[in-house]
Amino acid sequence: MSDRFDVIVVGVGTMGSATAYQLARRGLRVLGLEQFDIPHTRGAGHGFSRVIRMAYWEHIDYVPLLRRAYEAWREIEADSGQAIMHITGGVYYGRPDSELITGSLRAQREHNIAHEQLSHRQLEERYPMFRTPKDYVGMYEDAVGFIVPEQSIASYCIGALSRGAELHGHEPVLSWSSTAEGVTVRTAKAEYSARKLVFSGGAWSDRLITDLGVKLVVSRQVLGWVWPKRPEIFQYGKLPVWMMDHGTGGVHYGFPMMPNVPGFKLAYHKVADAVNPDRVNRDPMPGDEETFRPLLRKMIPDADGPTLAIRTCLYTNSPDGHFILDTHPRHPNVAIACGFSGHGFKFASVIGEIMADLAMHGRTDLPIGFLGLNRFGLK
Repeated sequence: MSDRFDVIVVGVGTMGSATAYQLARRGLRVLGLEQFDIPHTRGAGHGFSRVIRMAYWEHIDYVPLLRRAYEAWREIEADSGQAIMHITGGVYYGRPDSELITGSLRAQREHNIAHEQLSHRQLEERYPMFRTPKDYVGMYEDAVGFIVPEQSIASYCIGALSRGAELHGHEPVLSWSSTAEGVTVRTAKAEYSARKLVFSGGAWSDRLITDLGVKLVVSRQVLGWVWPKRPEIFQYGKLPVWMMDHGTGGVHYGFPMMPNVPGFKLAYHKVADAVNPDRVNRDPMPGDEETFRPLLRKMIPDADGPTLAIRTCLYTNSPDGHFILDTHPRHPNVAIACGFSGHGFKFASVIGEIMADLAMHGRTDLPIGFLGLNRFGLK
């Protein structure tokens, strides 16, 4: 058995890298275990851009966490010297009664978030590259932008390693146990002990924590990049991040074209069919392009050019679509971060702090009560 660690973090992707960084910053001896490369592209921590926004239509209680997340992203930028968060502003499209519009307005009113409501005419004048139905209205939010996922994970890993953390790639966890004295984790290579354990296994969370009592469903999601017919009007600095709610239960979204990534990126945020994360097809499949191509033809014709890339990521969906941040119901020295349901990346900076708090103290002062296991009747 190896020397004892203070905390073992299982899964060094988005949330695990941020957690390892925060624990190492606090002077703890940290071991991070990852079954794939560090970083890797098999989960949800890739794709060159992830939306960050403040007016959270999904649940207004996320907004206080977002305020801290924005601050914490700037802190890792300062620590790493890397540009990770890019604020572009954001425009939301939908019918006045759409969930995106009504929920964003509710969050903006409740939390006094800077925004501007836009009529259909104002949308056409300001963003002529979009052709939207006459009954659509809009909203502009100053704080919207995007996070570069690859850069953020790399920065967290380097920050953790430089502070003495051990991060092991290609070392899958086979089993774990917990007692009042500590935890033991057995991998394909060794056995490790620690005082505390954090699980941040993404799409593999169900397999790592088989007794959690909450079913997590993994889905395969498509990201697309095209070369616009008029690329000059979709460039970074000219186009904000955008989102469209068509009343179909999902939201299309996209980004301005970045100078270091070819193409105009867009995707459809709606939970797709369930998959096995170990056997999912990550190559383009028939029908993948149709998740975004009809929108281009109908509403963004100047971007309706050739496809450059189609990539996939994995959502890990909780029963209610909200995160799970808590300690294990039967193992108080085990903390869990999972179920991010396709909208968690923007929170990684603050979730690293939350998980470090839970690992060290079993609690946190950050407002996560609505994300606990008690909502499922498990605590």
